[in-house]
Amino acid sequence: MLLLGVTVILQSASSREAVATSAPVYSWVIFCAGILLGWRFKRSQLVVALAVLFAADRAMAAFPAAGPNALVGRTVYAAVALLLPLDLAALAWLSERTMATWAGRLVQGAILIQPLAIALLLRPELTLVAQGLQREVALAGMHITKIPAVALLAFLVALVLTGLRFILRRTVIQASLAWALLAALLGLNGDGPAATMYLATGGLVLIVSLIETSHRMAFSDELTGLPSRRALTDALMRLPEAYTVAMIDIDHFKKLNDEFGHAAGDQVLRMIGSTLTRTEGGGRPFRYGGEEFAVLFPGKSVEEVLPHLEDLREAIEASSFTLRGRDRPKIRPEKPVRGSGGRRKITITVSIGVAEPNGGGAEPDEVIRAADQALYHAKRTGRNRICVADG
Repeated sequence: MLLLGVTVILQSASSREAVATSAPVYSWVIFCAGILLGWRFKRSQLVVALAVLFAADRAMAAFPAAGPNALVGRTVYAAVALLLPLDLAALAWLSERTMATWAGRLVQGAILIQPLAIALLLRPELTLVAQGLQREVALAGMHITKIPAVALLAFLVALVLTGLRFILRRTVIQASLAWALLAALLGLNGDGPAATMYLATGGLVLIVSLIETSHRMAFSDELTGLPSRRALTDALMRLPEAYTVAMIDIDHFKKLNDEFGHAAGDQVLRMIGSTLTRTEGGGRPFRYGGEEFAVLFPGKSVEEVLPHLEDLREAIEASSFTLRGRDRPKIRPEKPVRGSGGRRKITITVSIGVAEPNGGGAEPDEVIRAADQALYHAKRTGRNRICVADG
């Protein structure tokens, strides 16, 4: 949507003068803000990507491909068009963790020496190489794009590599790098302000991905995929006066962890989280912490939600949870392989405490505490049951 919006603006004749004057400011604001945010959130992958886009934009602005220094400008443009897609593709195949490894340092080192490589390309001895990089694609005598043939091939390879990386690792960051690469392609096919607008918008896409990733980390539980405790607190602040909270705890979870290991415990948590997403009656599940979950029923009374919670409790008890063997391969083999450890089926039960703000006067944290007390009463009186908080 951001790229489409920029395209519409650039196609409007009435906005061309405004774009010409505001494009440099837009670029400086986006890239400086993005680099500061990336540094603040310790996202070196995005910081380097933003720096690469900004450097490409400033290089083409400092050495325009028209005017008295057109020869230098065309050489700089051809080098930027070749290196930029390869840099973004290389960054896409890294992650925040691998940025500090030898592979990440190799990519960052290669990016740092590129200005020197471009400076060497401007020497008279390498004129033939520079002219080869500037050769454009022609079809039936017509130039179909201003991007040189070698750079166009680099973009094609980069798009394939970035797309493959996104297929293998579907994250917001990977998607943003793919969109930034597309923005670079559009920008390098434009002139002056248009190139700056597209490259800066590619940077804006990276900033949006940083904000979205940070929001997901804060409001989503990575293990189960459910909204986190912070998301529950946020939701409680916007609820109507009538609502019901159910606190759910997995019975004997510590014993399960001690006996079968933390990997088995994580498997059970994911299974419970998946089951909770099928809660009926308008219930919204959250991962509260540890082995504890919460289900929020906006606009519902305890009497209305008890049948749905009972169905949920029975469904979990009736489910057969199969623990993976320790030697189970991460990727499913083409032919079944008998594991040495076998698989173990266990029964999982949950205890549930339910509370509502009687009379609408109770604060959300008070309702949570009441549901927690009812939950602990359920565990003390035998587990695998539902207890309602005292009115």
